Amino acid sequence: MTAVVALSTLAAAIATAVLSSSPAQAALSTSPPPIHHVWVIELENESYANVLVHSTNEYLGHTLPSLGAVMTSFYATGHDSLDNYIAEVSGEAPNAWTQDDCKERYIKVTPGVLLPDDQAVGLGCVYPTSVKTIADQLTAKGLTWKGYMEDMGKIPARDNTNAAGDCGHPILNTVDDTQGATAGDQYASRHDPFVYFDTILDNPKMCDNVVPLTRLTHDLKHISTTPNYSWITPNLCNDGHDAYCAGPNIGGTKTGGLYATDLWLHHYVPIIMASPAYKADGLIIITWDESGDADASSCCGALPGPGSPLPGIVGIGGGHIATILLSKYVKAGSTDPTSYDHYAMLASVENIFGLSHLGEADATGLKTFGPDVFNNYRPAAPK
Repeated sequence: MTAVVALSTLAAAIATAVLSSSPAQAALSTSPPPIHHVWVIELENESYANVLVHSTNEYLGHTLPSLGAVMTSFYATGHDSLDNYIAEVSGEAPNAWTQDDCKERYIKVTPGVLLPDDQAVGLGCVYPTSVKTIADQLTAKGLTWKGYMEDMGKIPARDNTNAAGDCGHPILNTVDDTQGATAGDQYASRHDPFVYFDTILDNPKMCDNVVPLTRLTHDLKHISTTPNYSWITPNLCNDGHDAYCAGPNIGGTKTGGLYATDLWLHHYVPIIMASPAYKADGLIIITWDESGDADASSCCGALPGPGSPLPGIVGIGGGHIATILLSKYVKAGSTDPTSYDHYAMLASVENIFGLSHLGEADATGLKTFGPDVFNNYRPAAPK
């Protein structure tokens, strides 16, 4: 075969392949895998470098990255903690009160009027019923969700849990008593995003889905009892927030920071990975709320919302953070340099469950997890 004939044959083959690729095939190749169970594990206040570059913790620094994909360009959306948590479940940008973790008082967002981009105008902590969360979306679609909060309800008078020990939050218009840990209870309301929305607080059935972490192991026993979407927050020691802890870490000492986080992850991640739901179709997202306070870097075209000109206090973002994804649809030991942030993560999880995008998760041009993330997924060819 001459070179000219060979080139002509190759060109014809390429043209045939292009012409036979229907829009449905192209869409299928970029659609999420058939994931039906997602776990988000939220940790505290560490830079990407401290977690994954300079780590001295074997499980966190080496074992976890070897099991999944490390997102090397992932960014928080603000400082301090609470605004990031709220962004991750609702797409709401920070306001001056959520940036300060609502330390002064636990009050309604006022006036709370929605702009066309679903951002609530005003200052405060608790968003009106017009502001929806991914929990509302899942419920409306007949899917299940839970928030698992370590230590919630251990001292009911401290966090105002209901009779069942669920949905701990401050009393409206009062100071939040969970801002600091105690020896017997290291739960923090500001690390529980669901108790900042009236759609959940005003609905007992919704509120009952915000439960103590002690219920996780029982729920994981069967696919039928495992929520489609699980949010998990360790206590103020085990999430790494406190360097020296008021109470014990999971290992029984009072050493916090990444040491405590490493111990906690080493205990709980294998439990989730051993569950029937994870093995069938699960995705675990391990992420941090924010980087160090001096890092206000951002990505993905993030812009301020109506409540704060500088979401990162000294800049636009919450800094470069570590995020690790585990799933059978993700190649073990891989890395992904694509830039993502908390809004992109929310939009990506919404894509998985076939939901619309809330707030800033619907920003023009925001990239969501695709084949770069789900790099071990090969869709079946259409029949």
